[in-house]
Amino acid sequence: MDYFKKTKIAQILKQPDKPADNVIVLGWIRTRRDSANLIFLEVNDGSCLANLQIVIENPDNFVDMQRVHLGTSVRLEGPLIAVPDRKHKIEMHPHSLTIVGDCPTEYPLQKKRHSFEFLREIAHLRPRTNTFGVINRFRSKIAFAIHKFFQERGFYYIHSPIITTTDAEGAGETFKVTAFDLKNLPFIKDEIDFKQDFFGSETFLAVTGQLEAELLATAIGDVYTFGPTFRAENSNTSRHLSEFWMIEPEMAFCDLFENMRLTGEFLKYLLNYAINECREEMEFFNKWINKDRIKILKSVIDSKFTYCQYTEAVEILSKAKKEFEFPVKWGMDLQSEHERYLCEEYFKGPVMVYNYPRHIKPFYMRLNDDEKTVAAVDVLVPQVGEIVGGSQREERLEQLEDQVKFHNIDKSNIDWYCDIRRYGTVPHSGFGLGFARTLMYMSGMTNIRDVIPFPRTPKSAKF
Repeated sequence: MDYFKKTKIAQILKQPDKPADNVIVLGWIRTRRDSANLIFLEVNDGSCLANLQIVIENPDNFVDMQRVHLGTSVRLEGPLIAVPDRKHKIEMHPHSLTIVGDCPTEYPLQKKRHSFEFLREIAHLRPRTNTFGVINRFRSKIAFAIHKFFQERGFYYIHSPIITTTDAEGAGETFKVTAFDLKNLPFIKDEIDFKQDFFGSETFLAVTGQLEAELLATAIGDVYTFGPTFRAENSNTSRHLSEFWMIEPEMAFCDLFENMRLTGEFLKYLLNYAINECREEMEFFNKWINKDRIKILKSVIDSKFTYCQYTEAVEILSKAKKEFEFPVKWGMDLQSEHERYLCEEYFKGPVMVYNYPRHIKPFYMRLNDDEKTVAAVDVLVPQVGEIVGGSQREERLEQLEDQVKFHNIDKSNIDWYCDIRRYGTVPHSGFGLGFARTLMYMSGMTNIRDVIPFPRTPKSAKF
């Protein structure tokens, strides 16, 4: 009954001054070193980065030792011995070693260091490496921090649908959801008859949970979604995924500037949490991924966000004594090179650029009095550029209908969305933060495929 009654290695290593007469450890062999009368093993169970040193005395008494290789899963039982004069401080001297799962010598993770490109080819095994063990534990901890931030401030966690009839961004880069036999589609004239499909209309995987979050915000106040979203954009870059997680809060009775205040508070909270509550992970990133990572995060935490209107930003960029790949003009969407110049060279800190041209932003953003710009904001940070996008939503029915017409959107698809402007409308705002890109910024990882356990990208969907 006690075969799997284990003590986690993280718990053991947190209390190196507390030896024990007998514990059970289960994990995988990371290293093996043989000497005349001793064998030294390092075992990891995934609970932390560090391994537990195992000292095998009288190896001939352990009948399975010849089967113990890198990657082998084992059950160890015996005392913990404090060794305060050694680096690892505590070690195990087992009296029992049992093989749980054999691992042949052709195990792909033989070397200590592998390229990230190689590991993407064996994504089912890469979580067992140090880097991806750290990344996955870090991802879990920051996810908890996200919930903690909003729950402490009275927000309600909601679940927006993954299947939707609306492309909120208007980009048309969506995955269709259908139960049709693709070899035998029903047509009316030259159009597919979606009334015969499973949901009775054309449906997609959601690119955002925002619109549904607006519905609930105008019923129960402050809410947030945190879940998967999908985009069929054929971008095979280091910053794009086809399936990615988004954090999208939505606040009733909230204008653009209150939204900007909360956005800055949220971003700094996450960076603080990473540094103070994820020390093992951040020290790993700082040592092995980017040696200035902690310094960079602290610089954002210690800085005040500069507020800069889009028009002012364009003027600054136009006067810059720097040649940009994309020439700057009013009305264009700012490129990464422009965003990084603003926060790295001009303002030398994080920047919130707001009031963007109407025609480059989605239909749901509130039209400003000049009727040329909308109450949108992008948060820019050094080394990345945009990390958060948000806006005050258009709460006025007449102006929303005008925006729908301006962006050539079929009004019949969003009549339900207009209803919350018809019945007791209120000013409301929100923002979206891509979870994976945030993890990239915190960790210093340069490819978004390496901060999500199972990346989905064009031409690639394993498992």
